[in-house]
Amino acid sequence: MLTKFKSSFSAFVRNETSGATLLLAATIVALLWANLGGHSYEHFWHTHFSIHLGDIFSVDMSLQHWINDGLMMMFFFLVSLEVKHDFVMGELREWRRASVPVVAAVAGLIVPALIFYAFNAGTDDADAWGVVISTDTAFVMGILAVFGNRLPVQLRAFLVTLAVVDDVGSLLVIATVYTERISFVPLIGVVVIAALLFLVQRARVYRSSVYIAAGATLWLLFLASGVHATIAGVVLGLLLPVFPPERSEVLRAEELTHHFRRTPVASTGSAAVIGILRSVSINERMQLALAPIVNLIVVPVFALSNAGVIISGETLQHAFKSPLTWGIIAGLVGGKYLGVFGASIIATKLRIGELAQCLAYRHVNAGSMLTGIGFTISLFIIDLAIKDETAQSDARIGVLTASILAAIIGMVALVLTAAYDARHAPERTRLNRSIDPKRDHILGDPNAPLTLVEYAQLGGVDDITVEEVVREVRDYFGDDLRFVFRHNPMGDEAAERAAEALEAVHAQSPELFNYARTELSRLCEEEELDSRVIRRAAVDVGSNLPRLEKDMRQRTYLSRVHDDADDALGMGLTSTPTFFIGDEIYEGPIESDAIIAALEATRTAEITTVGV
Repeated sequence: MLTKFKSSFSAFVRNETSGATLLLAATIVALLWANLGGHSYEHFWHTHFSIHLGDIFSVDMSLQHWINDGLMMMFFFLVSLEVKHDFVMGELREWRRASVPVVAAVAGLIVPALIFYAFNAGTDDADAWGVVISTDTAFVMGILAVFGNRLPVQLRAFLVTLAVVDDVGSLLVIATVYTERISFVPLIGVVVIAALLFLVQRARVYRSSVYIAAGATLWLLFLASGVHATIAGVVLGLLLPVFPPERSEVLRAEELTHHFRRTPVASTGSAAVIGILRSVSINERMQLALAPIVNLIVVPVFALSNAGVIISGETLQHAFKSPLTWGIIAGLVGGKYLGVFGASIIATKLRIGELAQCLAYRHVNAGSMLTGIGFTISLFIIDLAIKDETAQSDARIGVLTASILAAIIGMVALVLTAAYDARHAPERTRLNRSIDPKRDHILGDPNAPLTLVEYAQLGGVDDITVEEVVREVRDYFGDDLRFVFRHNPMGDEAAERAAEALEAVHAQSPELFNYARTELSRLCEEEELDSRVIRRAAVDVGSNLPRLEKDMRQRTYLSRVHDDADDALGMGLTSTPTFFIGDEIYEGPIESDAIIAALEATRTAEITTVGV
């Protein structure tokens, strides 16, 4: 029974909709509590809690402010960890892949603020434009997760990249615009701690306790300075080291683990744990540890303490007569959509960037509607930007209304888009992306009249058999056939790493790509695919091992592999290998005679068409 509960709980934690579900539940509870519990909601969250250390130190804040100023530091800490990781090792390091969502995110910050200001110019609330600039990532990702594979996976990647830039902009606004008073003496301490952290991260100190202690000190210094204390999480996250695993550290960890296996005592176990911790950056370890805490506890508790607004005829009447409320609704629902979708079109038309394969304007259009869900940071900024309680109530009603509208409109758009995609599902039997000699791995004459495309997962037990089939087909057609190889690791980590290695080999010498692929297939007949087999295949074909290992650590060619994998996913390819003859999927047996016959039929059909 306990095992079943643990399994169910683990599945709940991993489920992408769980955070959004708890956030929604906390919001509903807050609204019910505020409206049915008399004054207990307000009294409870305004209860003061103090920490004193004699006459030396004291902090006295309400529970709500402990959550907003203290607990939410963890939220901003996690956001900044993700931002740094994406810029150093993730999607944002490649402008080609990130440019359109980055431009869209910037426009999605500016346009809503301008619309809000147009509604509130000349009023006391005009400076609250920051309320409408942010998208609630948890809700958006939760809604997308409901649709599963009915929508292209590239839409999620687009919105995640957009959310990262959106979060950066929101953090900058909080740090620079909504700071009322500044005491510079504590900020000197911030600079000193930041400088020490910089040195510590350069030394790649692996102990979490060092960074936790530094974070607590930064929080106290920011609190004393007048700059919002949650910015301590931003500074800490940006200063934590992020780096790809280095081979020497990984081998050392492997050696220590084997030692523990041979001698399972406390000392060897402790050494093995330390070796593993040293091989992985503290940034990634902290993300892994904090994500469930923040998504399942911190953000729902924040919503519980901030979303409780009294909903009555009087408050609704006052809110919907207020330009503040309408500015928020127009800014979030209309402004975010216009900014994100409009900028996406402009960026692609001006060739600033391009949308990923399988991602059409209809997908971006539906996703852009979801970006008007501005909940967590919007409520957070209300507390910073608006001091009048009545205006705060109007603003919260505006945020709740806008978020509900954006969610409904966005979900309807996604349903219609998914239905359109389903009706056009037969198109998935055709190649999503045409052959590009500058990009694709081609054997044979790039201008040959016949084309055979293979999407394959490396490391399969039948790789050699498939290789032999392809060789026989190529021998039969000679210069009349071009063979194109594309990756489809299908989520298998070892296959993905092997694909990255082949791309790294190709970068050293394009001629070595197919030799390395054949060698890898041969080795995988004898032993299981792992990093050692991948390195051996690369060495056997004469590639530069240190350069390859550097590219592997830095995940230099991961996006190249993901491009192929996204194509395969968009076409609904659920098994490997999958062949295409010309642009059409081949569904016959993986036998040379059958594939040759299919190619000959294609050639015959083309000759007949020309003759007619």
